[in-house]
Amino acid sequence: MFHAASSPVKAPNGHHRAPVPIPRPPGKQRDAFFDNAKFLAIVLVAVGHAWEPLKGDSRILEGLYMVVYAFHMPAFIIVSGYFSRSFDMRPDRLRRLITGVAVPYIVFETAYPLFKRAIDDDPGMDISLLDPWYLTWFLVALFVWRLTTPIWKLIRWPLPVALGIAMLASVSPEIGDDLDLQRVLQFLPFFVLGLNMKAEHFQWVRRREVRILSVPVFAVAVAFGWWAVPRMNTGWFYHRDSAQELGAPWWTGPVMVLALFGCSLVLTACFFAWVPRRHMWFTALGAGTLYGYLLHGFMVKAGDYQGWFEPEWLHRPLGEIFVTVLAAVGVTLLCTSPVRRAFRFVMEPDMKWAFRRDAAELAREREKVRG
Repeated sequence: MFHAASSPVKAPNGHHRAPVPIPRPPGKQRDAFFDNAKFLAIVLVAVGHAWEPLKGDSRILEGLYMVVYAFHMPAFIIVSGYFSRSFDMRPDRLRRLITGVAVPYIVFETAYPLFKRAIDDDPGMDISLLDPWYLTWFLVALFVWRLTTPIWKLIRWPLPVALGIAMLASVSPEIGDDLDLQRVLQFLPFFVLGLNMKAEHFQWVRRREVRILSVPVFAVAVAFGWWAVPRMNTGWFYHRDSAQELGAPWWTGPVMVLALFGCSLVLTACFFAWVPRRHMWFTALGAGTLYGYLLHGFMVKAGDYQGWFEPEWLHRPLGEIFVTVLAAVGVTLLCTSPVRRAFRFVMEPDMKWAFRRDAAELAREREKVRG
């Protein structure tokens, strides 16, 4: 890009040469690695949800399910934290938080129960903004995490404090289900870790030796998942219940928080190691992952309500592969530009009418006009 208003330059003979264009500094470009990571993580989220009705009939599938659930949301949350580093209480950022997180939460927390009433013929399904349903817990969590970002940037030991909060939550059944605070608090360390990460940390996990090492690590994780199926409660991976609610002694809560945090970090690092760094055919879809996340729930729940997962052939290896591919293709389509344009009015509403103009923003606009 070049600046149009360049000044003419005099030649030695006194005549004017043609204007020399002055290069503009290049605009900030999206990093393909992060868009690729977000897209691949959201595909794993959709695949994991599609596996839920099938995993009870296959120990191998349930083992894979445990492995995927150990890192897919942590990876997505770490990236969310990394891109929340600049968040402060500036009015324009607060507006984006409201329009891009709070408003979609209200819309989808209303839409999911209405969808269940219509598809599952369940008139007793209540609408409650205090009890996140299915996927919407992440919007509540993201809203709370971002609001607290200035605190995590202020204190000296943010990650140990966040881990301490998660450990305390794991032994506090009285927290209850309001706003899914167990998940908000137990997943908090991953967000805080992302806030404190730098670009070089992501460069480190993308080294060749890390990619090579990740292969046996994932193999061991899958083998452990297969072994753990009859021995371990899958509920630990959801981070939505205390130890007591999972029928375990209270002291196992803090132990499992730390153990799962460590395991999740190792598997997330292995996942990041294999995320492509270059621009891929799906890179642009990384900007629409929240669309895929919130919309694929209707696809999975419709299948659950309508009995699409009941045919016996779907519970065999080829059927499980078919469901996996279908879920991956479905969430991919939901991240595309046409879908984003169709649902932008609820996912990214403008809502200028709802906010006051602050003095700093008006001053910036006046400066642009003068320039």
